[in-house]
Amino acid sequence: MSKLKKYVEECRDQKNTELEIIDKGVTNILEIPGLLELGHLTRLTLSHNKIPSVPPTITNLYSLETLNLFNNHIKELPTTLSSMTKLRILNVGMNKLSSLPRGFGACPVLEVLDVTYNNLNENGLPANFFQLDSLRALYIGDNDFEILPPEIGKLKNLMILVLRDNDLIALPREIGDLPRLRELHVQGNRLTVLPPELGNLDLVGSKQAFRGENNPWVAPIADQFQIGVSHVFEYIRTDTYKFLYGRHLAADAAPPPKTNDKSKKISRMG
Repeated sequence: MSKLKKYVEECRDQKNTELEIIDKGVTNILEIPGLLELGHLTRLTLSHNKIPSVPPTITNLYSLETLNLFNNHIKELPTTLSSMTKLRILNVGMNKLSSLPRGFGACPVLEVLDVTYNNLNENGLPANFFQLDSLRALYIGDNDFEILPPEIGKLKNLMILVLRDNDLIALPREIGDLPRLRELHVQGNRLTVLPPELGNLDLVGSKQAFRGENNPWVAPIADQFQIGVSHVFEYIRTDTYKFLYGRHLAADAAPPPKTNDKSKKISRMG
């Protein structure tokens, strides 16, 4: 603990705006002496520790712009996060979150949210989540989503959306309402078709990315993937495909069997 105190004192005395305490066995943020008195901090990294929770008083760090808590044991986040007026980047990937706090969508300037490798699904999102209209990048891969809420279309500034390795059975048509989207990662789900509205987006080119492998696509889409991603987009824009998609929805085809996602995650991490 004396080392932790030294880190904080050096940061305070030298007026450093960034502090990293990585892989130091920290089990309680409140036990880091003087940490929450560093109101000048703009970047705090506490990754690869054993922290189980984040105290509501994290808001004492009122200048914080980046908070990195990757790879801890966090099961829940405080509702006070949404009152951090300068927080732009939040990384809580590889934790034990099954929900995000009530009111989280009120974070005023959040641009990047990484919740990769957690236990989140569509029921764990607060009611106002899709009011995060400042969000530019959303990383929710390796969770338990079966459905992506249609409200995703409200995130008009979103440029990167990573949904890989969930249990998604479909994408909503509203995903086509994201005019700035340049990266979409949906590999490793249970998707069989794509909404035709996806063709509205600019996801093909050297500065764009669309990843869709390891899904049980219907044969026509799978055939286009064999040729190339650009052919997939050309195809889903056709009247032929729109007819196929409508027929598919009408049939309400049963999704493929759900995989054992926990073992899937373990194998990927191993």
